Amino acid sequence: MGLDIVSDGEMGRINFINYVNARLSGFEEPALGSIPAQWAKSRETIAFPAFYAWLDALNSGVPVPRRMTLVCKGPLTYVGGERLAQDIATLKLALAGQEVMGAFMPAISPATIAGYHRNEYYKSDEEFLFAIAEAMRCEYRSIVEAGLILQIDDPRLVTHHLRNPDLTLDEWQTWAAVRVEALNHALAGLPEERIRHHTCYGINMGPRVSDLEMKHIVGLITKIRAGAYSFEAANPRHEHEWEVWRTSALRDDKVLIPGLVTHSTYVVEHPELVADRIRRFASVVGRDRVIAGTDCGFASSATAEELHPTIVEAKLQALVAGAKLASDQLWSH
Repeated sequence: MGLDIVSDGEMGRINFINYVNARLSGFEEPALGSIPAQWAKSRETIAFPAFYAWLDALNSGVPVPRRMTLVCKGPLTYVGGERLAQDIATLKLALAGQEVMGAFMPAISPATIAGYHRNEYYKSDEEFLFAIAEAMRCEYRSIVEAGLILQIDDPRLVTHHLRNPDLTLDEWQTWAAVRVEALNHALAGLPEERIRHHTCYGINMGPRVSDLEMKHIVGLITKIRAGAYSFEAANPRHEHEWEVWRTSALRDDKVLIPGLVTHSTYVVEHPELVADRIRRFASVVGRDRVIAGTDCGFASSATAEELHPTIVEAKLQALVAGAKLASDQLWSH
């Protein structure tokens, strides 16, 4: 297809969060009970109750994958070495003979793990969070040492505000700062140029009026020990935010990976639009510091197809074509 930097699509995992359940000891399954829908009682469902009721009715009878919430009952340790080694070996086998510039492997962030599971062992939620970070350090280090780029998937960092309507912006900032500190603890000692941090607002085919704005986020994510930052920039709620980077505290050795095709609409972006978006970011940070990316993954679990595979393929083709257009223009003089 012409993609330069690829991943395994997490093909060996049941879910981009739940895969880690089998890799951390200390968790147990809770007693059976109902698990709320992903956006239940969020700012979005409060703002658009009729829309989400209509959407639920439209999808009635359609199997919806649920993320298994676990309870921490004992000390957390990483026991997923064998599974991780298999993931790495499979990706490297797929890369053999392929003309790509690099490959990355996603790994879930401590904040997202802590956000989906409950703590009944550690003295505080913060102690629980840092225990997760310490355990996940093993996975992060192994991916880097295998010669792959590590991508930290960190959606909870920004969706926590959306999911908790009573939380003020200042309270979220305080909450998020601790999560950034925990992630940096887990990444300590690893080469930043081998790490990319991804955050997004989740897969939500909805109004999205409750998403945090980049101006609220940029000061936090630029403190993360990563060489590149991946974020949503293609969906219509966030496309205008490229200008925020003009006044950000982004270091000169950092790279941006803006999403230039989005998972939040079925419409396939035109390559010229992708090229325009690339040129905007290049005008801010320079042509050598922009990698054309996607807003997010296109399916959150092995049983989910939030976007049909044919649409995903068309979007990736548009991404490649747009990147070529922009590169030809940016390096034409």
